[in-house]
Amino acid sequence: MILFIRFKEKSLPSALPDVARRERPTFCRHGESALSGRVSPPGEPVNVGRTVETMGNVPALPGLHVLTVGTLKSLENLPFQLVVHRMLGNQGNAGGVQVAMDLAFDHGADAVWILDDDSWPREAALGAMLDFLWDPHVVRHPLQIDPKTGKFTWPLQITDDKGGWRLTWSEEELPNIKKIPSRITWTGALLPKEVRQVVGPVNGALFIRGEDEEYPWRIEQAGFRQEAIRDAVMDHPGPQNVVHWRLLGKSFFFERGLADWKLYYKVRNMVWLKRLQKSDLRAIQMAAVYALAACVVDGPKRIPLLVRAIRDGWTGRLGKMDEN
Repeated sequence: MILFIRFKEKSLPSALPDVARRERPTFCRHGESALSGRVSPPGEPVNVGRTVETMGNVPALPGLHVLTVGTLKSLENLPFQLVVHRMLGNQGNAGGVQVAMDLAFDHGADAVWILDDDSWPREAALGAMLDFLWDPHVVRHPLQIDPKTGKFTWPLQITDDKGGWRLTWSEEELPNIKKIPSRITWTGALLPKEVRQVVGPVNGALFIRGEDEEYPWRIEQAGFRQEAIRDAVMDHPGPQNVVHWRLLGKSFFFERGLADWKLYYKVRNMVWLKRLQKSDLRAIQMAAVYALAACVVDGPKRIPLLVRAIRDGWTGRLGKMDEN
């Protein structure tokens, strides 16, 4: 399910961040209750879209069109309007966020807030990002913390104050400032409409495991800055069984035992992206490293899948796996 919520935050009434989520209906009821308790009722719409092949009937409640499934029984008393949007099949994270973002900006949003299905912003996160003077040319984001480890969900790239970037793994490694220049961030990003107007829509053809690197890169290429907000924190479980290699001064991460379909999208999209960003040689190097890692970590049984993923990435055959 994709859920994005438009509301005026008390600390900055002119900003209309959106929440984009994919999750089961039980989350939606909980999430909407939590959000409605900390925001001002603006009369703005909430949009829900299910990324499934069929939806069945969508019943109407008085004043609202609501998808009622399981524990999601009544949303009549919410301080905002709820709108159900029918997705055209399963479009993955990338396609879902593309549709949600397009709908949000079509409805007049000033910013969108990109969240994952298992990311849980702490209560002060949004307020902390809006505490500073609003800059429509900066993409702000919270720190992502893995609740199990207390460290970052994924290494965060921040400025090294020497014109380059360095990886950080925990809050203790951050400088003692409120706004920290960062790069290549996606989950938790508070994306202004001015950025979207220049960068364009999310590439839904990536499906999953690609838009989180490709779109932030496009943001950077367009000249916009990104900032980690020290007092904004979001709990987000990190990947399990990650292999970390250092090759020629670069970090390479590989998730052990990743499902075939997830590995396919990861490898395909990274080969395609490196060819776009760098060169054919860099794409070949990326393909070789993934092939080596998969064989060393998971065994040679992954080779046919890797060949397909590398071929599709090299030729630019994106979209859904079963449609290629």
